[in-house]
Amino acid sequence: RKSVKKGFEFTLMVVGESGLGKSTLINSLFLTDLYPERIIPGAAEKIERTVQIEASTVEIEERGVKLRLTVVDTPGYGDAINCRDCFKTIISYIDEQFERYLHDESGLNRRHIIDNRVHCCFYFISPFGHGLKPLDVEFMKAIHNKVNIVPVIAKADTLSLKERERLKKRILDEIEEHSIKIYHLPDAESDEDEDFKEQTRLLKASIPFCVVGSNQLIEAKGKKVRGRLYPWGVVEVENPEHNDFLKLRTMLITHMQDLQEVTQDLHYENFRSERLKRGGRLSSYGFVRCLVIFQEKEFVSACSIGLEVQFTLQAR
Repeated sequence: RKSVKKGFEFTLMVVGESGLGKSTLINSLFLTDLYPERIIPGAAEKIERTVQIEASTVEIEERGVKLRLTVVDTPGYGDAINCRDCFKTIISYIDEQFERYLHDESGLNRRHIIDNRVHCCFYFISPFGHGLKPLDVEFMKAIHNKVNIVPVIAKADTLSLKERERLKKRILDEIEEHSIKIYHLPDAESDEDEDFKEQTRLLKASIPFCVVGSNQLIEAKGKKVRGRLYPWGVVEVENPEHNDFLKLRTMLITHMQDLQEVTQDLHYENFRSERLKRGGRLSSYGFVRCLVIFQEKEFVSACSIGLEVQFTLQAR
């Protein structure tokens, strides 16, 4: 009850090349417009463009449950001629959120810690290639120990059903070949009902999710639906026979807590242990905690992450 009253915090990162429909999909998922004033740069501006980090936070309330959702977008990813270092900004952002949480956790007031750690990353894969590009492989390998990766094939309406299945298999084979760790849904508990077990099985079989996004209402078969109108018919966003949009949304809602727990128990703990092993090095925020150890008349000062603490001790 306390958790429901307090509300939940969740941070979702979306990464992928420009033009794959990331913003449209996010707006479709949460029925909101997170990017009302976005200006799309031209080709000349993209030549020297660097990756930016744009975080948008919205408060969502459903049946009395509050969710503070932060969506982290990464415009500029994969746009430049040389993409060798394009994901360093993203990795730095993920590490900074871990660093900030570690600092707050080491502070005096630990009751109201705001959790901005990235709990999930939707990685958008182009449907126009023959699987993963070298940039896809290198990026996912760079972050798979820091965040839960959920691969998403964008613009699924450009592929036939057979092409989708073929591309899904190819991507999964390449992910296994390159030892990339993506987010695996946990198995349903034995005491869960059969419907939930079947839902979990379908979600697992749908990875990577082939999705279509749209914010337009179109009339189809006498009712208004969100979708895309083509000369040959209508692609409905929320029709499970047309794409995996509903499955992706169901996965995010039903496994939100598990994504948070994996972030806390695995990714954050790995970062924390590595950070404490290194010790002595100042973070980008410049927080230092001095642990003062007195032994008779001599003392040793050791520095690690946290708050600066001053001690006034009298020698015995």
